[in-house]
Amino acid sequence: MTPSLSDLTRVFARIGVLSFGGPAAQIALMHREIVDDKKWVTEKDYLSALSFCMLLPGPEAMQLATWIGWRTHGTIGGLITGGLFVLPGAVIVLALSAVYAAFGQLPLVAALFAGVQAAVIAVVIEALLRVAKRALKGPAQRVVALLAFAALFLFGLPFPLIILTAGIWGYLSTSASADRAPAAPPPWAETAKAVAIWGAVWLVPLGLVVLYGGLLADIAVFFSKLALLTFGGAYAVLAWMAQDVVAVKGWLDLTQMMDGLGLAETTPGPLILVTEFVGYIAGHGVGGWPMGVAGALIALWMTFAPCFLWIFAGAPWIARLTSAPRLSGALHGITAAVVGVIAHLALWFGLHVLFAAHDLFSLGPLSVLLPDLSSLRPVAAALALLCAYLLLVRHWNLILVLLVAAGLSAAITLGWPV
Repeated sequence: MTPSLSDLTRVFARIGVLSFGGPAAQIALMHREIVDDKKWVTEKDYLSALSFCMLLPGPEAMQLATWIGWRTHGTIGGLITGGLFVLPGAVIVLALSAVYAAFGQLPLVAALFAGVQAAVIAVVIEALLRVAKRALKGPAQRVVALLAFAALFLFGLPFPLIILTAGIWGYLSTSASADRAPAAPPPWAETAKAVAIWGAVWLVPLGLVVLYGGLLADIAVFFSKLALLTFGGAYAVLAWMAQDVVAVKGWLDLTQMMDGLGLAETTPGPLILVTEFVGYIAGHGVGGWPMGVAGALIALWMTFAPCFLWIFAGAPWIARLTSAPRLSGALHGITAAVVGVIAHLALWFGLHVLFAAHDLFSLGPLSVLLPDLSSLRPVAAALALLCAYLLLVRHWNLILVLLVAAGLSAAITLGWPV
């Protein structure tokens, strides 16, 4: 059954507003709406498209939404569904970023966000357990995950190098004997046309901003590079992005970065919308709200414009690509490494939220961040444990957990009765 454009728009407007809870919840929501209820796409095609989207850099749920629109109404359908999947969350994050930049230093606001930061530790641990359950099917995958964690935490190796190495290992360790491809590949002309058009949509604005120069050019280049490396979901790349924008570029401090992640967790749409928050705060720091808005919009464009390129150029090839075992092996290798990357992210966030001071232990290539135990923040530790209990044991709704953590933090910090 092929929906009308108005039906497609109406359904994805609702999905865009309700897409809380990260990619797993968003993919399940679209499956229920599109496959089970509307029957616009078959189960087999939906799962094949999902496998393809997981091979791509970028937010797989948003790209799956774009594919559904493309499948039912071509390019215009993909623009509608992909755009509506992102737009509600993007508008909310932009508004919250502006409020945060203006009022984030007030005692009440600071106390609320301190609670959110503690909850984020539990959120990342939950993501770690969920991904590990799916990805670590055997001893080889567990070894890859441990090596990825050690490479990041003990040796500080670059995140892109770890993902590339894991993908190559997965590709080479998978037999090619069962590779099979459909006899009739999509027309090359169609693919080349999509690459030319959507490559220009992404890269021409990038070039113009680079010619303009300054901070906006740095934001455009950084998030374009990030768009090429976001394999395995937003959590996999967040530690690298956070360390770079905080420690290297100095666009934000760590507290602001953690607050931005908390904002993205509480809004609909992909978690990678945190890039919009980063762009706003970076721009606001040098030019007030006009530069903040410009930085946010550039970060948003450079994060999501490539997603339309990947789908419109690659969707006609889904049957061929998802039938290649070696490509699936590469994906499995990357997914196993992502477990180690998310474990590093959880530990890195935890050390900075729970302890006020740290020491760097170095010995040759070894470089390890160690907490000063005397600087433990007891309120943050107690809230992190509570949030972990509510999320992992009681299975509370994420939004409710974040609200509880923020409220308790404000009450304790400001001396309100609890």
